Amino acid sequence: MDWWLSAVTAFAAIAPVELPDKTFVATLVLTTRYRPLPVWLGVASAFAVHSTVAVAAGGLVGLLPPLPVRLAAAGLFAAGAVVMLRTARRAGAEEREQEQEYAEQIRPNRRGWAAYGASFLLLFTAEWGDLSQLFTMGLVASGEPPVAVFVGAWGALAVVSGAAVLVGRWVVRKVRLSIVRYVAAVVCAGLAILTAGSALQ
Repeated sequence: MDWWLSAVTAFAAIAPVELPDKTFVATLVLTTRYRPLPVWLGVASAFAVHSTVAVAAGGLVGLLPPLPVRLAAAGLFAAGAVVMLRTARRAGAEEREQEQEYAEQIRPNRRGWAAYGASFLLLFTAEWGDLSQLFTMGLVASGEPPVAVFVGAWGALAVVSGAAVLVGRWVVRKVRLSIVRYVAAVVCAGLAILTAGSALQ
């Protein structure tokens, strides 16, 4: 039960953070240039590498004394909540700016492995050190099972990128990204409180 709870916690922490993020926007732009399946496979493969590195880093950090590590993880989640709150109002404008930026980087008319490789490379280079990686590392460092965190984190990233492939334009039109960021801020704040509480018990 604890294993599944850890996986669900990782999924719930990362999915709302990534929905209004450059992950979603980059995948959305890629699907306007290439076929959806190789785009999603390339993006999901890049996220598998990112999640693996984050879990490994969290495992190394977790070897340090537990109290400061858990308090640092709580601080990381709290910082994520602040970032989400501060950027919520500009979410729509940021999405348009990122979309234009990625559109300029992508060469059209690629298929199959070329489209897969282009999608993998774009997301692989764009996502280092973002909140999803830091949250994944923080969850493992604070004592959550590494495999469960990997499954939840990678699952969240794969679902968000899949949503961008399948219904990205509809989501952008119908869902205000500022609201998603407010929800993400609440999730981050909740994780900060829970992590700090478990550290101080």
